Amino acid sequence: MAILWAEQALLPGGWARDVRVTLENGRIDSVTPGTAPEGRRLGCLIPAGQNLHSHAFQRAMAGMTERRSAGQDSFWTWRSLMYRFLDHLTPDDVQAIAAFVQVEMLEAGYAGVAEFHYLHHQPGGAPYADLAEMSARIIAAASETGIGLTLLPVLYERGGCDGRPLTSGQLRFGNDFNRFHSLLQAALQALKSLGPDAEIGVAPHSLRAVTPKSLAQVAGLRPQAPVHLHLAEQLAEVDEVRASTGARPVEWLLANTDVDARWCLIHATQMTPPETTGLARTGAVAGLCPITEANLGDGIFDGMRWRAAGGRIGVGSDSNIRIAQAEELRLLDYTQRLRDHGRAMWADDTRSTGRALLQDAAAGGAQAAGRAAGAIAPGLWADLTALDTTAVDLEGRAGDALLDAWIFAGDDRLVTDVWSAGRHCVSEGRHHARPAIEARYRAVMRRLVGAL
Repeated sequence: MAILWAEQALLPGGWARDVRVTLENGRIDSVTPGTAPEGRRLGCLIPAGQNLHSHAFQRAMAGMTERRSAGQDSFWTWRSLMYRFLDHLTPDDVQAIAAFVQVEMLEAGYAGVAEFHYLHHQPGGAPYADLAEMSARIIAAASETGIGLTLLPVLYERGGCDGRPLTSGQLRFGNDFNRFHSLLQAALQALKSLGPDAEIGVAPHSLRAVTPKSLAQVAGLRPQAPVHLHLAEQLAEVDEVRASTGARPVEWLLANTDVDARWCLIHATQMTPPETTGLARTGAVAGLCPITEANLGDGIFDGMRWRAAGGRIGVGSDSNIRIAQAEELRLLDYTQRLRDHGRAMWADDTRSTGRALLQDAAAGGAQAAGRAAGAIAPGLWADLTALDTTAVDLEGRAGDALLDAWIFAGDDRLVTDVWSAGRHCVSEGRHHARPAIEARYRAVMRRLVGAL
């Protein structure tokens, strides 16, 4: 049993002082406010976030795609550059990159990651001898770092709604349904090397990349596990789906699929008001990635309408151009301010903006990851983050004001400690294995930058 003691802690019912939290077998065993100091002493303890959407390998591309291509640069020109980058990645590279990404996520206060994993095969599309070779590399990285992993193997069948074949870098993603099923089974075997908090779900890539028949089938492969889907990210995607099906992406999904709380719809930046309200009422989570969405020019999520309809949200780092939990939350609220011409958009009658953002994203992220976490309460996985109350930006702050200062005035350097299912991964702001993992990542980057 481990004992933590915090001067202040954010519990489901609000802030409490002098809180004793005991951890046993990776879970929170007890939470007792008003106690004398004992165990590991902390200034502020909050629920750790879950990074609900990541493509780990794209971290190695960060900053490489900021030059203008011929004509108007867009998501689609960025994607073509990403496909060329893929030709240089080996399984060893992917594991090294994923481990470094996970270290950065933990140091940013995330206890877990939902890895939307579609890099399955060799350059040119030939499978590895082990279909789940690349999934096993993500799992091996999680074993090194201790992050809570929800692995989401991706089904990617076609190049577009018209059924055109995969080309270029897409060939490394491609499977038909039967081969994907075999890959999923192999990934489930590999996942057994991790702890009991590890999960595996499924990810039909998008309405463009899977057939309607396969979408229904893949959601049934793991009936109790998360289902993640890119949805309505780009205007061109909306036009393509509408031309093929006669309906907009969200409109089609709601009419043809039993969307419920298992589902996480990534981005959803291109929705009409009725679509926003209808999708929110299903209980699904909107997987928001504000930094990547801004970088790719996706658009702004209709957050206020979504929230008014009872919608649930979480945040992810997607392309991993920046891994910064506080910044994702800040940008989520700032985009709503810009869209709707107001301030403190995510605040409500009882919670400040920072607290509402943190709690909503922690709960929604845990739901999307299929992880019993998201709050400091007995029985949940011990996914916990401590903040440095001695930092200048937090001087004299308590309760909601402390979270507002962290998110809007500070940054993730204020994270001192992170536990993932009780594993103490980050101490004094640094992951215990950072030096060795960073050295491997640097070696990979030296080779990749030289090759591109």
